[in-house]
Amino acid sequence: MEITPNKLILQAFGLEPEGLNVRRFGSGHINNTFLLEKKEDGSKYVLQKINVNVFKEPGIIAANQRMAADYLATHHPAYLFITPIPTVNGEELFVMDNEYWRMIPFIAGSVTVDQADNPKQAYEAAKQFGRLASYLSGIDLKPFKASIPNFHNLTLRYAAFQEAIRNAREDRKAAAEELIDEFLRYSDIAVTYEQLKTNPEFRDHLMHHDTKINNVLLNKDTYEGICVCDLDTLMPGKIISDLGDMVRTYVCPVSEEEPDVSQIVIRDEYFEALMQGYLEETGGTLTKVEKEQLFFAGKFMIYMQGIRFLTDYLNGDVYYPIKYARHNFDRAHNQLVLLKRLIEKEDTLQAIINKCLHVGEQV
Repeated sequence: MEITPNKLILQAFGLEPEGLNVRRFGSGHINNTFLLEKKEDGSKYVLQKINVNVFKEPGIIAANQRMAADYLATHHPAYLFITPIPTVNGEELFVMDNEYWRMIPFIAGSVTVDQADNPKQAYEAAKQFGRLASYLSGIDLKPFKASIPNFHNLTLRYAAFQEAIRNAREDRKAAAEELIDEFLRYSDIAVTYEQLKTNPEFRDHLMHHDTKINNVLLNKDTYEGICVCDLDTLMPGKIISDLGDMVRTYVCPVSEEEPDVSQIVIRDEYFEALMQGYLEETGGTLTKVEKEQLFFAGKFMIYMQGIRFLTDYLNGDVYYPIKYARHNFDRAHNQLVLLKRLIEKEDTLQAIINKCLHVGEQV
């Protein structure tokens, strides 16, 4: 069913539909997003309907963003942090018929890219995520809540994987037997995560949790980073979440959607670019334990995403939308091969990390 903002929603933000051009906007799959352009002066706004199936309590998103915005306004007032435009009644969300709508500024001169096409883009994106993490490193985390509880809890994801193996239909289990066995052989990644999360030196930070490159706004002419966007999953978490998601999505020339695993390679220059960008900003804020786990970040995120795809395949494809019968199976296989390629290059990539850490600590 096509969802479009009606007159009451637009008026809640002080806009009249007759004076607007409205069109679908962006490549995100979670929320419904629209670009609003005023006919009289060309000014633009972004309007979103929050997906309450994914974000059960949209008020948490608004509260987390507001607390982060207030902190940044005090401690880093020049930093561009995208915050919602209030309704005419001063609310950050407009609620109608259990639908939650928000409006955010459109950043002129900005562009997003769906994949890193050169190392400079990887560097600029990682630098923006690192800057946000660094600027928020002193914030009190106690008032913050999880907008998606257990989002990157590998212990929970591994338990769900084991349960799916036990309960899967025999035909699916048989088809995936080799893939299941291979993922189980890497279960030490889940064990390491379980040990790390209780280490007081492996701290919680305010993390973005979705560091795909299209969640950074770049200058449309120079492709230099402007700021981070899509802050729905801004919540307490570990550094391996943000860094790991960048490794998972920047260093390989193809995404998890590519069934031809021969195309999966680790691009060292992209790995170095993202590590350099991230550690230039965060290097001085990390503990010794966190620095020791920078390579683990990629293993953690790739493994977790792989078992999530395989879990969904075993459960009958109930979570991720699929386009063909083996879609989740192929996604899981893709991530397994990516994990293997990363581990094969551990010595080379760790040397890159060590070099970037040294530079980052000097910045």
